[in-house]
Amino acid sequence: MIDALPEKGVPAEQVLAELRELRGADLPTHGGRLFAYVYDPAVDGLDELARAAHAVSASVNGLDPTAFPSLLAMENALVGAAARLLGGDADTVGSVTSGGTESLILAVKAARDAHPEITRPRLVVPSTAHAAFAKAAHYLRVELDVVPTKGLTADPPAMAAAIGPDTVLVAASAPSYAHGVIDPIPELAAAAAARGVRLHVDACFGGWILPYLRRLGADLPAFDLSVPGVTSISADLHKYAYTPKGVSVLLHRDEALRRPQYFAYADWPGYTMINPVISSTRSGGPIAAAVATMRSIGDAGYLDLAARTREAVEILAAAVTETDGVRLYAPATTSVVCLASDGVDLFVLADELAARDWHTQPQMAYGDLPPTIHLTVTASVRPTAPAFAADLAEAVAAAQARGPVEVPELPPLTPEMITPELIAGLAQGLGLGGGDFSRMAVVNTVLNAAPPALREALLTGFLSHLQRPPKR
Repeated sequence: MIDALPEKGVPAEQVLAELRELRGADLPTHGGRLFAYVYDPAVDGLDELARAAHAVSASVNGLDPTAFPSLLAMENALVGAAARLLGGDADTVGSVTSGGTESLILAVKAARDAHPEITRPRLVVPSTAHAAFAKAAHYLRVELDVVPTKGLTADPPAMAAAIGPDTVLVAASAPSYAHGVIDPIPELAAAAAARGVRLHVDACFGGWILPYLRRLGADLPAFDLSVPGVTSISADLHKYAYTPKGVSVLLHRDEALRRPQYFAYADWPGYTMINPVISSTRSGGPIAAAVATMRSIGDAGYLDLAARTREAVEILAAAVTETDGVRLYAPATTSVVCLASDGVDLFVLADELAARDWHTQPQMAYGDLPPTIHLTVTASVRPTAPAFAADLAEAVAAAQARGPVEVPELPPLTPEMITPELIAGLAQGLGLGGGDFSRMAVVNTVLNAAPPALREALLTGFLSHLQRPPKR
């Protein structure tokens, strides 16, 4: 247990040693064996450069760019680079945010606030859109219209039919996070434009790698600001630009479209608050680290990293195809390998892969879509991908030998029944009381069987159970 406020200060070396010891319990962020959460290019010296750059500007405050013009220059440089990569032109403007969720919230805010006459604004999204759109709708009091997809991509006629007089924004993915497929952006943008509605492309996940994959010959559809009718697009730099977290860019086609994104308030005794993003005070450290990372890698470097990622995807996809018991669930055309069951319990398989130091992301069933395992593939996976193929076959065999998990009998539950006491008992009964999360098949099976609202309540309760200070 660490005491963040000891009676007397602790020597620096002891503090750092304690932090390193805590990090020892984390999943590996380098080495090409973690297929979610982190993005590793496996470039020597890049971490050290990013840390040094972060230190240069860590104390700089993005609240007032007139006080710290260095940060303004860096943000403009990042926006300019993103605009060049994502089909922008001389009129394109943008903002640097803390991550994809903030970028999406701001895209929804800009669209909502552009229409003050609409009292109940609505947002139209395909069912495969990122959950951050639901978060944006919740925070901003925008009605969310979720349209079923056709296969794994948005259905343009159905999306068009969902656009009504109160619709302020239509959203699409390039690619979707869960399956790594790109929505038909030109058709969706045309439908939105015909009705005078903005269209935002969520390219937070893959926006920085898709242009390079196309340059390498990948047959990918148009998705960016070069498509007529696309009014804004977001791309996370801390994903395939490989910058430290958290840095994302939100681009608008022109200044008028961006203007409602800002928040301004002068009706109080203090300074006039003007914010382009949600945060007011912002450290310049992540932005400086992003600039340093991108300048160090360069355009040619990103093309090489994309080539390595593409090779890794091909190796992993071939491994899935050649292994009895699993199958590819979606075409592996971007940076995602998504696999489904062909006779094996996927949640048991995820545990067996974790036992072999491969850390994947199980995804629950949704509507007619079955459970899947998601692999986010980065450049660092290229050297390890051949070893994954052999381990996958071994893990599938082990999972088949174990068979499906036996789910403990649980009482009928509703979201209203979820209490701290119930969560504590469930955590203990499911083997999570000691903080060991290496065997999650039973937990995932329970969650997969729960309706979405109950799953949300269970996971909210469990996260709240974890996020408590230690008892003294």
